[in-house]
Amino acid sequence: MSLSRIATIGLASVALLSAGAVVAQSTLTSAPAEVRAGAYKLDSDHGKITWSVDHLGFSTYQGQFVNVQADLVIDPANLSASRLTATIPLTDVDSNSDGLDRHLQTPDFFDTANHPTATFVSRSVSIDADDANEATVIGDLTLRGVTRPVIMDVEFNQAGPGMGGSYKAGFDGEATIKRSEFGITFGQQMGLGDEVELHIEGEFILQQ
Repeated sequence: MSLSRIATIGLASVALLSAGAVVAQSTLTSAPAEVRAGAYKLDSDHGKITWSVDHLGFSTYQGQFVNVQADLVIDPANLSASRLTATIPLTDVDSNSDGLDRHLQTPDFFDTANHPTATFVSRSVSIDADDANEATVIGDLTLRGVTRPVIMDVEFNQAGPGMGGSYKAGFDGEATIKRSEFGITFGQQMGLGDEVELHIEGEFILQQ
């Protein structure tokens, strides 16, 4: 086979691969109304809750919960009807301190011997009138046996095929809670912050 023939085949192959990449990329969407309807489950390998709290005024201490389980139902024709439920294993906390991880399990904080998980169940979803990618989710958070309303600001990132070919929808969320409202007051007299900021990251997989 001549060099010119090989070059022609090579260029054609590159063109086909490039075209395929364009097609694959075009299936991604950042428009919520274009997301596939159905039931989704959180990809726990790509979903976590990061928390931060004022540490006696010296720093903002951060940690995270992993192995979160969550279910999401999306109807792009009626996004306000979307539903979210989540279960957070409080024993799977990572504060980058083994000592603190153990302390968080005690009655001073989560009391995981009696309350090993926290749950969140959405009650309403309000889409921002100016930006359909942003929504306010109001739901009930149950922690240490206490249920309180929580407001979460959610941003839709994109949806489409992820690695491995599964169809995914990705979101980020922010919420602030007061731990004292759930009976967790340890350290407040020393200046440990009451307000805890939560950052939620989630990639949800469409269930077939």
